[in-house]
Amino acid sequence: MEQSLHWDAIYEIVLALKKRYPDEDLETVSLDQVFTWILALPGFEDDPELANDDILMAIYQEWYEEINPL
Repeated sequence: MEQSLHWDAIYEIVLALKKRYPDEDLETVSLDQVFTWILALPGFEDDPELANDDILMAIYQEWYEEINPL
């Protein structure tokens, strides 16, 4: 059973994105694309209207750092 995902579950969203899109080059991905992919995640149940650039950028940055550790 998929976990229910909401905008405030940034790390869980990142893990789901990383699993679903393992070979994506984040250097070429827009925030609009990230938004679209999040809405398509199994278990994502939050209101799309609640998304904003700050939330999407936080998710993007966490994803980038997850796949590019220091």
